[in-house]
Amino acid sequence: MTTTPDWIMIGGDGPESYNQQSSYQRALLEATKDKMTEAISANLDLDLISDRFIVADFGCASGPNTFVAVQNIIDAVEEKYRRETGQNPDDNIEFQVLFNDFSLNDFNTLFQTLPPGRKYFSAGVPGSFFERVLPKESFHIGVMSYAFHFTSKIPKGIMDRDSPLWNKDMQCTGFNPAVKKAYLDQYSIDTKILLDARAEELVPGGLMLLLGSCLRDGVKMSETPKGTVMDFIGESLSDLAQQGVTEQDKVDTFKTSIYFAEQGEIRQIIEENGKFTIELFEDIIHSKNEFPLDPKTLAISFKAFYGAFISAHFGVEVMRKAFELVEIKAREQISRLHNAKAGMQYLIVLRKN
Repeated sequence: MTTTPDWIMIGGDGPESYNQQSSYQRALLEATKDKMTEAISANLDLDLISDRFIVADFGCASGPNTFVAVQNIIDAVEEKYRRETGQNPDDNIEFQVLFNDFSLNDFNTLFQTLPPGRKYFSAGVPGSFFERVLPKESFHIGVMSYAFHFTSKIPKGIMDRDSPLWNKDMQCTGFNPAVKKAYLDQYSIDTKILLDARAEELVPGGLMLLLGSCLRDGVKMSETPKGTVMDFIGESLSDLAQQGVTEQDKVDTFKTSIYFAEQGEIRQIIEENGKFTIELFEDIIHSKNEFPLDPKTLAISFKAFYGAFISAHFGVEVMRKAFELVEIKAREQISRLHNAKAGMQYLIVLRKN
């Protein structure tokens, strides 16, 4: 297996940073607030709400969306406590929030932009969320927002030109069954490890909230708007290789450690793992649809997400030139984006068995 660079977002607070270009992800958090509140009210045992309540965000990035996620959770816990006990949670509960992401994540920006007036103590926990990063049975509710589609490694054979699994594309497009199976197998292994780790860290009866994107059953990644833009990125890098701006070998060996699973695949992996009960698997209507189909906005937002990863392989200048071409391709092929098949935004609520 080939280990990939740590996935980190473009840090800081500049115009191209994840901090400034993550409104799409924030809109999903806002759209799911009522569902999250209902799920916590229905599934969180009041006995778990003691004088200290710990929330953990796995894949927090540099903000600001993590603050929305954890505040939504805290609001829901307080509402349940106030309604069922008649007491003021401010008098009886100390909230603590643990922010986890890869060690190269921009934790400085995260903590510099903590919301004023927050009612919780916080700490950063660097480390891969594929591993156990917290003590056993140490938190009550965990959340992962747009972080449940990563794999820890590129599947073996994907970058070997002599292998039947050789993938000429930078992503798993879904059109090569052997490549799709290799990615699904790796994703299944990694996701089960991730679930095992969270089950060890979570208190009995605790909850995990998963928010993100997946494919509807039977839809291929490259048939969706998101997959189409990822294809534009790969095509732009190939164009730069043909122009002599970068080497073709670098393009051929650049693959993403991402697998957007089908809805049914995610459900099957969770059920086979056996550590959690699926309390909710909701198709969320996103206020911005799949995402805004504006070429400039697409290029900037995808740069915020993929830019640091591409820079680690090609360098910053190639990355910037690639996204200039992505914007051009998106403008020239806008009908392809408009005619793409819809992906799915989800809220999954898991209760530890």
